[in-house]
Amino acid sequence: MAQTDLGFFSETQRSNWVRLRTMILLRWFAICGQLVAINVAQRLFDLQLELGLCYMAVGVSVVGNLVAIFVFPENKRLSETENFLMVMFDLLQLCFLLYLTGGLNNPFSLLVLGPVTVSAAVLTLRSTLILGVTAFLLVTAMVFWHLPLRTSDGAILRIPDLFVFGQWAAISIAILFISIYARRITREMHSMSDALSATQMALARAQKLNDLGGVVAAAAHELGTPLATIKLAAAELAEELTDRPDLYDDARLIRDQADRCSTILRSMGRAGKDDLHMRHAPLVEVIREAAEPHQGRGKDIMIEEAPAPGGSAMQPHILRRPEIIHGLRNLVQNAVDFARSRIWIEANWDETSVSIRIIDDGQGFPPDLIGRIGDPFVRRRRAESDRRVRPEYEGMGLGLFIAKTLLERSGAVLSFANGTDPALSGARQSERRGAVVEVVWPRAAIVPERRDARGALGQNRPIEI
Repeated sequence: MAQTDLGFFSETQRSNWVRLRTMILLRWFAICGQLVAINVAQRLFDLQLELGLCYMAVGVSVVGNLVAIFVFPENKRLSETENFLMVMFDLLQLCFLLYLTGGLNNPFSLLVLGPVTVSAAVLTLRSTLILGVTAFLLVTAMVFWHLPLRTSDGAILRIPDLFVFGQWAAISIAILFISIYARRITREMHSMSDALSATQMALARAQKLNDLGGVVAAAAHELGTPLATIKLAAAELAEELTDRPDLYDDARLIRDQADRCSTILRSMGRAGKDDLHMRHAPLVEVIREAAEPHQGRGKDIMIEEAPAPGGSAMQPHILRRPEIIHGLRNLVQNAVDFARSRIWIEANWDETSVSIRIIDDGQGFPPDLIGRIGDPFVRRRRAESDRRVRPEYEGMGLGLFIAKTLLERSGAVLSFANGTDPALSGARQSERRGAVVEVVWPRAAIVPERRDARGALGQNRPIEI
């Protein structure tokens, strides 16, 4: 699979994305909520609380926020350790307040899940495990040790032991479940973000190369006339200077160098200016252009074309969009990587659709991964066989994702399967027994309208290099 030069962020680097100001703002919200809860419990419900200790716990948070505001710059981003300490402090401060206000008899004990969720979404697995275990131990301790909630007449407010156990079980399960849930979702989002960044880079690189080829082609076209004039003038001078060998050799050198310049320019670009004819090409030619970089890798690549039932005998001209060529190229590369010796590319079309099937004679996709092919970081076909066939292969699993994303942007629908029939013995298996990737476009999405098929030369497009 195609690899990318994109440097992906590690978990530790991602934790540095969180600004100190964000954590300070969240803590201010928590402080306000705690002060409101304490005052409502005392004044409205007339509960007897350890107000001194409660206000001390809240005051510590206030002091911590003020110190962070005045000591650190406004754009300060927290490191992994600083994030861990901030979240751990919030967890300990909250559990201390719950200890002072009834433990698990306090309905606000569910707020313990807040710091655990933040750690699962932001911090590394090690930090998340430490915070999750700490939260579980503190919640368990509050079942047995806490200051009771008392009314003004001395009555103790508490829920039945069965409900206390239920509260403990619910919070403990929620700590585990929400941590796993938040962490998996966050990792999935990060993986998708990284992969989409790689896709954008690949598409930008393909577009830049395509534009650069247009500039080179335009230069070859524009310089053709002056080079021909130089060559003609040099040839005439050479005829006139046959009696002066030194000048005759110079004239021939000028002519030869003009020929060389023409050859170089022709090799760098195949067309004239930004030729609108080059914006589309026959289906097989686009396939051949996509497969061309992999023709010399020791595997036979065979391209077969035929109309589908009801289709015209003439193959369609399709758009030469960079995402189509680059996406097909990645699919061909993947097939070449895992094929034994041969790859087949089948092109079919009819009045409503255009399809391309890429088949190899390798071992195919693992059945347990077929449903996930095209997701970022699916790394393998068959792990053990890959190591035997291609011990140097260390793909990141982005090739098929990039190909799938680029081709879907062009309107295609991709499907993945294996050509192997498990009901047949090895001798009776089809030669095309490897992985099968089918790309299907609606005809309107890839075949230009007829009135655009005979365009004229367009103006060169400015690009940035």
